[in-house]
Amino acid sequence: MIGCYVRCSTIGQNERSQRAEIKRWLDGNGLSEVRWYTDKETGDHLDRPAFRRLQADVFDGTIKTIVVFRLDRISRSLQDGINTLCEWLNCGVRLVATSQQLDFNGTTGKLIASVLFAVAEMEQSTRRERQAAGIAAAKAAGVYLGRKAGSTKAAPSRASQLRERGLNDDEIAAALKVTRRTVQRYLNG
Repeated sequence: MIGCYVRCSTIGQNERSQRAEIKRWLDGNGLSEVRWYTDKETGDHLDRPAFRRLQADVFDGTIKTIVVFRLDRISRSLQDGINTLCEWLNCGVRLVATSQQLDFNGTTGKLIASVLFAVAEMEQSTRRERQAAGIAAAKAAGVYLGRKAGSTKAAPSRASQLRERGLNDDEIAAALKVTRRTVQRYLNG
């Protein structure tokens, strides 16, 4: 079976373009038996619900090929990305990145992947540096107010109510349109 993994960094982003590109690749290769895994979380870590399900399916032998839009959808960390790729390859899993037109199989695949994971990590770091510099400049100019102290993206009490009704973190996050990490902060804070 083929696992198609899609990741958007935020709730507001849309996965349609990634899905369309992956579907085009699947159709072009005459492949139809697929399972989709979609996360709306950062690529800074591997603790994502759909990614955990994908990992479980890889290690129980259900998934033998993984298709992603771009390699950085798996991880924006060089170490996490390489470790994950090596684990998958050791399990006999094939990894394809459709927009990069690359099949990361064998030693050459690992070499190319290591470069692409390093670039993804560098891009993430550079973006954060630019963001921090922009915030510092705005603060110095007196135009950056940031989020008001104590303000939240959604009502923390609503998260507690939903938990009492039996919803898990992912379901609460979807209902409040926040990330799972935000839900955990609301419930544990």
